[in-house]
Amino acid sequence: MRAVDIIIKKRDREELTRAEIDFFIQGFTSGEVPDYQAAAWAMAVLLNGMTSRETTDLTLALANSGEMLDCTVAVPVAVDKHSTGGVGDKTTLVVQPLVAACGLPVGKISGRGLGFSGGTLDKLEAIPGCRVDLSTEEFLEQLGSIGVVLTGQTANLAPADGKLYALRDVTGTVQSIPLIASSVMSKKIAGGATAILLDVKVGLGAFMKDLPEAEQLAELMVDIARGSGRKAVALLSDMNQPLGRAVGNALEVREAIATLQNDGPADFVEHCLVVSAYMLALGDAVQNVREGRNAAEKALANGAAWHKFKTLIEMQGGDVGYLENPELFPKAPLIENLLSPRSGYLKEINACIVGETAVELGAGRAKKSDSIDHSVGIEVLHNVGDYVDQDQPVYVVHANNQERLAAASERLLTALQWSETPVEPLPLFYKVIGEDYSPSPS
Repeated sequence: MRAVDIIIKKRDREELTRAEIDFFIQGFTSGEVPDYQAAAWAMAVLLNGMTSRETTDLTLALANSGEMLDCTVAVPVAVDKHSTGGVGDKTTLVVQPLVAACGLPVGKISGRGLGFSGGTLDKLEAIPGCRVDLSTEEFLEQLGSIGVVLTGQTANLAPADGKLYALRDVTGTVQSIPLIASSVMSKKIAGGATAILLDVKVGLGAFMKDLPEAEQLAELMVDIARGSGRKAVALLSDMNQPLGRAVGNALEVREAIATLQNDGPADFVEHCLVVSAYMLALGDAVQNVREGRNAAEKALANGAAWHKFKTLIEMQGGDVGYLENPELFPKAPLIENLLSPRSGYLKEINACIVGETAVELGAGRAKKSDSIDHSVGIEVLHNVGDYVDQDQPVYVVHANNQERLAAASERLLTALQWSETPVEPLPLFYKVIGEDYSPSPS
């Protein structure tokens, strides 16, 4: 078997066998297949696609390139959640302790932000002392002892995926749906999840800009889960406007704390409750989504989720004093209200512009080597459909210097589009793909 023959076969729109995919990925991981051949293969996949079976085989090849966690040695069922990335998406910080407080263990291996899509690990590191580099042994021990763990990916977990992603990033092949799906799912499978909730974002601030493309990705990831002996459900959720109010690391942690204390923004609270309801149903902790919703609402209202979050942070070395007194979190030296230039109904709050502006303030990374200022960010004070008076605050900008504050203020106003007539609020969710857990969550 030769790598060049596999490239040619995919170039000519033929279906690869499992043996061919395994050979190619193993060779690429070991260095026997050079980068230029892997780049040619990735471009052929981008142009000609892969079948669901091919993509499942690719996912398993990537997952099996390194260590494979077995969470069932610690807990009977372990659920995981993956978001395809968004602006203001601090959902994991609320949903993970919420689901765990309902008795369903959640073991999550998360990532860092790149570009305008924020990373859960960066948010977690806004809490002094909080570790995000747990070993495999620590991961399994904590999952078994308190039913919740949140950490970063080890170098031994799906190493072929990391190597392939770095190559895709510089060869114009990131946009391939089979390669995206296999990258996401290989890490979830290698991380030991038996049931996976996929939060697939759609819109201006998402990787998938339109619904048909998002549906295609969601359906493929659910198919991969089934083909690899896992269960999965995908929720297609809106990311045309930021989720919740806070965009920026310490700001988002503070919003998660407020939410766990029953004082979060309505749209974010609802999003978290729906995601939690489906996770509980997916993990067989309840019979259906309605029961899951009821359980999640109860765990939020009675403080069980808040207690579980504090336990999680304490177990991973974080200073719980910051959770109990969020005023301790670092504050940007410049905090200013940005006023509305006119009156009218908000027709659009472009999540991409808001996210990119947060990066320019220092809340995210343009490249992996960039450092992050946890204190800076943006508070979005309104949602699409709201009526806003002229000179009413529309944002609060948290900046670390005057030049960045001025540039951010100017750009943030371009994210807003207006209407003289009433505008319908945006939906939080568009569609559910996967198992049928009717009745619906609301």
